[in-house]
Amino acid sequence: MDLIAVAAFTDNYIWMLHDGGDAIVVDPGDAAPVIEALDRLRLRLAGILVTHHHGDHVGGIEGLRSRLQGPVHGPAREAIPQPFVPHAHGETLDLLALRFSVIDVPGHTAGHIAYYAEPPGQAPLLFCGDTLFSGGCGRLFEGTPAQMHTSLQALAALPGNTRVCCAHEYTLSNLRFAQAVEPANAELQRYRDWCEARRASHQPTLPSSIALERQINPFLRCSEPAVQAAAHAQEPTLAANDPVAVLGRLRQWKNEFR
Repeated sequence: MDLIAVAAFTDNYIWMLHDGGDAIVVDPGDAAPVIEALDRLRLRLAGILVTHHHGDHVGGIEGLRSRLQGPVHGPAREAIPQPFVPHAHGETLDLLALRFSVIDVPGHTAGHIAYYAEPPGQAPLLFCGDTLFSGGCGRLFEGTPAQMHTSLQALAALPGNTRVCCAHEYTLSNLRFAQAVEPANAELQRYRDWCEARRASHQPTLPSSIALERQINPFLRCSEPAVQAAAHAQEPTLAANDPVAVLGRLRQWKNEFR
C-alpha cells in the first residue's frame, strides 16, 4: 500500500492510500487535488473516509462522486453529505483488502471518529482528522477537556509504530508551543530540528508516530510532572494532578499562544 499526503488549501492534507489500481481518500475538503492525483497515478477511487463534518474535510465529496466507485464512510453522529455509510466506535469496514477499525474520538467535534488499520508487512495506519496533531490536538469546538483527554489516551494506547496521519501541517507551530510547556525535553528539540529541515525542503512532517507523540506532545503528557508544573504556573489555582484539568488549561493556553 502506498500512502500519499495530498496537499489542499493552505495547510490541509487529504490522505490517499492506494494499491496501484484502487485508492481511498480521507477527508477530501477539496476535489481538485484529489482528481489531479487520481489522474496522474491512473487510479480508481474506491472509497472515501470522513472523520468529522467540518467543511475543509467534506467540501470535496460532491465533486468526487462522479469518480467514486464505492461508498463514503463517516461518523454516525455528524451531518455528512448524503449518501454515506454511518459508523460508530467498535465497528469495522473493509476497503482495499484492509480492515479499518472505527474509534470514537470526540472533543474537536461531538461525533469525531478515527480509522485504524494494520496493512500486512507495514506499520499500522491511523487517520485521526483533527483530534491528534503532531505535537498538538484539535481545538475544543464542540467537546470538553474530559472528552478530548479520553480520546487522546485511546489513540496513545495504539502500537508505538502506528503512523499518525492527521489532517493539517501544524507541526512547527505546535512544537513551538510544546517547547514553551517542556523547554527541557531534549527529544522535542531533536524533533523540531528535523521538522524544520523537512519544511525548509518543502516536505511534509507527517505522518508522525504514536511512540514519538508520547514523547513530545504535551496533550498526551498531561500526567508528566513537567507538563503539570507548566500548566499550574499558568493557573495557580489549577489542580495540577488532574490530567483533564491540565489538558483544559493547555488547550486554552495554546489558543492564545503566539
